[in-house]
Amino acid sequence: MNTWKTNWEESKKRYIDWWNNKGVIISMWEHLEKDGRPHELIKAPQPAKNLDQQWFDPEWRAQNLHYQLSKSSFKADILPVANTHLGPGSLAACLGAELDGGEDTIWIKEMATFDGSIELLEDNKWWQLHQNLLRACKKYSHGRYFVGCPDLIEGLDTLASLKGTDNVLMDMMMQPEVLEEELQKVNDLYFDVFDRIYDIIREGDEMAFCYFSIWGPGKVAKLQSDISLMISEDDFRRFALPYLREQAQKIDYTLYHLDGVDAMRHVDAILEIEELNAVQWTPGVGEPQGGDPRWYDLYKRILAGGKSIMANWITLDELQPLLDNVGNQGLHINIDFKSEKDIETALKIVEKYR
Repeated sequence: MNTWKTNWEESKKRYIDWWNNKGVIISMWEHLEKDGRPHELIKAPQPAKNLDQQWFDPEWRAQNLHYQLSKSSFKADILPVANTHLGPGSLAACLGAELDGGEDTIWIKEMATFDGSIELLEDNKWWQLHQNLLRACKKYSHGRYFVGCPDLIEGLDTLASLKGTDNVLMDMMMQPEVLEEELQKVNDLYFDVFDRIYDIIREGDEMAFCYFSIWGPGKVAKLQSDISLMISEDDFRRFALPYLREQAQKIDYTLYHLDGVDAMRHVDAILEIEELNAVQWTPGVGEPQGGDPRWYDLYKRILAGGKSIMANWITLDELQPLLDNVGNQGLHINIDFKSEKDIETALKIVEKYR
């Protein structure tokens, strides 16, 4: 790659170490503007005419991402990656749900009528949009940055987006065997979509994933089951764990997104997925974020279980206490940077622990 990230070789080594439970990564989710001249002088696109163009016009969005990345900072281990997400859980749209662009995000709307059919139709407009957006971004990138994999999401969460959360929860009680068949269909189609996206966006054998900005020298994905905070440990082991395990077995590098304090009861089951590399912690609405001392024991528990951790929305003043208490091995720390000066401050702190 002829990347805009000048320290890419150093960061690559740190990412590979992190996937193998070693070292510290210092990064951030998304990007901030760099000081001084841009990486290249790129012409800004005209402002989006409306929300539909902002989210669903592949050419406009690719141009805008190209422009924004040209003036973004990639210091520390911040990834040069175009965020191509089409909502949290866009696999559901490829399978029949609808997308609705809002001011700050894209909403997934369940199917008005779900007849039990779970299939990927080649002429589905949202599946076509995924491919067109990725190809448009790839046309501009030329190896200067990665084109990220959209936040597809899988398993129970995707099924809930297709048929409704209440219906999924009822099926656990009323027709569990049918639910298992549907979940396997979702998983099979996930791999079909994922592999085809990988073939579009990969740089050699490498790729990046949009959500939480992760990279690996192979296939990479973020896994989740946000609905897990609503279900028992036994139901998680039956209706979530087998499909997550299959993903971790078939994808080279995987990060599990653990979302909400009520989902913490599933940590032991998650740690049983031998092939899973790492766990990311999102405390949830109303809770202190990832740098708060109350989460240190959770991080230690995950590390003791053989997985690396990703801690998000850390503030600069929380960085050193986190390293003092959790250690300096297997940590991916996403900091809420406000400037490149903040990045330099964080690097000086971390250097003492490397």
